[in-house]
Amino acid sequence: MHAPPTTPPRRRARALGLAALAALAAAALLVAALPATSTASTAPATHGQGTRAVVGGGDLGPNVMVFDPTTPDIQGKVDEVFRKQESAQFGDGRYALFFKPGTYDNINAQIGFYTSIAGLGLNPDDTTFNGDVTVDAGWFGGNATQNFWRSAENLALNPVNGTDRWAVAQAAPFRRMHVRGGLNLAPAGYGWASGGYIADSRIDGQVAPYSQQQWYTRDSSVGGWNNAVWNMTFSGVEGAPAQSFPEPPYTTLDTTPVSREKPFLYLDGDAYKVFVPAKRTNARGTSWGHGAPQGESLPLDRFYVVKPGASAATINAAVQQGLHLLFTPGVYHVDRPIEIDRADTVVLSLGLATIIPDNGVTALKVGDVDGVRLAGLLVDAGPVNSDTLIEIGPEGSSAGHADDPTSLQDVFVRIGGAGPGKATTSLVVNSDDTIIDHTWLWRADHGDGVGWETNRADYGLRVNGDRVLATGLFVEHFNKYDVEWAGEDGRTVFFQNEKAYDAPNQAAIQNGGTKGFAAYKVDDSVTTHEGWGLGSYCFFDVDPTIRQDHGFQAPVRPGVRFHDLLVVSLGGKGQYEHVINGTGSPTSGSDTVPSKVVSFP
Repeated sequence: MHAPPTTPPRRRARALGLAALAALAAAALLVAALPATSTASTAPATHGQGTRAVVGGGDLGPNVMVFDPTTPDIQGKVDEVFRKQESAQFGDGRYALFFKPGTYDNINAQIGFYTSIAGLGLNPDDTTFNGDVTVDAGWFGGNATQNFWRSAENLALNPVNGTDRWAVAQAAPFRRMHVRGGLNLAPAGYGWASGGYIADSRIDGQVAPYSQQQWYTRDSSVGGWNNAVWNMTFSGVEGAPAQSFPEPPYTTLDTTPVSREKPFLYLDGDAYKVFVPAKRTNARGTSWGHGAPQGESLPLDRFYVVKPGASAATINAAVQQGLHLLFTPGVYHVDRPIEIDRADTVVLSLGLATIIPDNGVTALKVGDVDGVRLAGLLVDAGPVNSDTLIEIGPEGSSAGHADDPTSLQDVFVRIGGAGPGKATTSLVVNSDDTIIDHTWLWRADHGDGVGWETNRADYGLRVNGDRVLATGLFVEHFNKYDVEWAGEDGRTVFFQNEKAYDAPNQAAIQNGGTKGFAAYKVDDSVTTHEGWGLGSYCFFDVDPTIRQDHGFQAPVRPGVRFHDLLVVSLGGKGQYEHVINGTGSPTSGSDTVPSKVVSFP
């Protein structure tokens, strides 16, 4: 067994930085798949005078592949998708691979960019692979820090060698999985890795992060956890290691305050349905495996099955008719916001469907209503600046939603990378009681359309609503505050951040009398806020002399509390003076050793 590295680098952008940090490294031709179709569709009432009705249900399009155990050459078809997607980091291919209930032998499903794999049972154990679902990093020289935008859900695995490999970085959720063995979160060769997220999963054996710098696991069961590097956070996880931050850096909450699992597509006989899990309070362990699942099943004919080329006007008309939305894999341009103003609307994306707002509009707006579910979407900023990309509730929202909150799950934002993009704020949450469960808001540090002003994006997440909960919050590289929180009673369980690499000089990030904008700022007006397991890193490779006064900023009062904070200078490219406010030792030198604060104030 390889010994876990102590300080692997968090660097994925340009090859230029890799050599400097090397000492820190340690150990479309898809044919013959079964078509995905619904067994029925309906035409709800027309929307408006003379407007054509939007029809629910229908087929799921060419980039959804559905297999059963008798499908010929499953391995060949899965391999063909992987060949297309293995290194297509900024390509426009989008794929969803679905497996009907049954047992599949001798499968190794390698998962590349913009590829989702899932079982179609109501329970993960309904669909079993005698084989593996694998993410590795051969395409990038054994470095897993760019293995973004992919997912695995709702499958049971009997790994061939006893351990499955899921070596990922951000935006790569592992949900509702049952691994009848161990799970390795590092690439072959134990190169750099920086993920990641597990939820509602059972891993019977050991989870071995090895070189993974940080990870968040929620409402799951594990047979054990092998090691920690910088920040391993758990909430509601049976078998999780005990609280021990700072050494080893485990942050462990017995339960998750509020959670509701992601909606998912499944087969009820021959009929496609979407299961919408119920809200849980103080959850621990998986939501499945304990009798009938709690939640609601919605037939596919209650969904507008959205396909590339659909207009925002048609999508909005479908919602106003009373339909939910199921986005099939593809890239969608919208010339006006998609508006979800009906309570309990489900918006589910397959295969990382991607929405690009044109002409500076907001891509998605949710009303101040109960129970909207947004799941699986990637929003890509357009070349004309958008004030916001996603808005949850209009400004001034005040309704309470504690009994039936809106939730965002695996909702990702990208600004630049795939081409020019700008947005002042990525995600603003105005509605009270919203749950943000796994998001990656990313101002690109590599790819096309990247530069301090080229993909300008000042703010990642801004929270104005009260009682908002974030579980698994990844926000990186924004020009000013990555997170700015003004709502009362906010809570965050796990935060991962990098400050913008490309700041040209100290003056560019000067914040009045403060050096740099905090990665996570709680507004001075806030009286109650709490966070657990939060980390911020800097790598100012354009000007390594830049100093940040702190990674975190918050008012000093009894109701504002933080647990287990850290800041890291990667290879000495810039430094932090403190961890939070004026508390915590400065980072120094080039040894990539975190500075930590166990509790604040």
